[in-house]
Amino acid sequence: MSVKFIDCPEFLADLYTSDLQNIVPDLDLKTGEPPRENLAELLADCQFVMNDHTEIDAQLLASCKNLRAIVFMGTGASSYIDLSAADRLGIGVRTVRGYGDRSVAEHAIGLMFAAGRKIVEMDRAVRCGQWRTLDSIEFSGKTLGVVGTGGIGSEMVRLGSALGMKVVAWNRSGVSSKLPCKELPLDELFTVADIVSLHLSLTENTKGLVDARRLGLLRESAILINTARGDLVDEPALIAALQDRHISHAALDVFAEEPLSCGHPLTQLDNVTLTAHAGFMTREASVRLLRMALEILAEEIALGKDGY
Repeated sequence: MSVKFIDCPEFLADLYTSDLQNIVPDLDLKTGEPPRENLAELLADCQFVMNDHTEIDAQLLASCKNLRAIVFMGTGASSYIDLSAADRLGIGVRTVRGYGDRSVAEHAIGLMFAAGRKIVEMDRAVRCGQWRTLDSIEFSGKTLGVVGTGGIGSEMVRLGSALGMKVVAWNRSGVSSKLPCKELPLDELFTVADIVSLHLSLTENTKGLVDARRLGLLRESAILINTARGDLVDEPALIAALQDRHISHAALDVFAEEPLSCGHPLTQLDNVTLTAHAGFMTREASVRLLRMALEILAEEIALGKDGY
């Protein structure tokens, strides 16, 4: 039985060999970027594959005559794998959820502090020899609006509440009564919140959810945080709102197109804090991700041995 991790990052390879090899002992680990022209050959004999970030299109899937299942390292499999083609060919695609909930929520909190306390602005100034003691805000008592209360959003609610913030939330399927927050309609949330943090998955219904109209509901002192998906926000409308100071600050870990291009309008604004889609990137989350992915892979292998 051929089982391969086709594009394993070096740090995950180290984690596998040091702590997690016993879960799937026969995993054929390939580190680095697999050349596109070699992918068909690499996958030709595979029955089970782990995929971190390699694009697998319909043509490549059709050439994988023995492939039974792909375990994608994360939740965004549709960005890398032709899921419709996989379904037609009877190839299962499994994803890993929940591994980074705490890490992403903590990153969102970090972005909130960076924006509200003007940490990045002062850092830049000090490095240039300017001693600028900037006025900032205290977060205790401020209203945090959490949009989306899945795993990450729920962690964000808890963290905000622990900081002494008034937390309000909106979720498409309703907000759990067990969370320390008040449920509000989405437009009302945008109207009352001092900080709005986005934690939704990207679908046809959520794309552009934060448009010019909703940005206009925010108060001028508001901070918008996005650690979810860039296309949740109408990016040109956000840029215009920031340029005109209709909102105070945006703290963004995700963008409509990634990586963000050099000279992009967002990079030219002093009221924006930017990070490189790194909210999930902690050692603790990486260990959880790899362990959970290997456990899913082991399940698929066991099913394969039983004849599927």
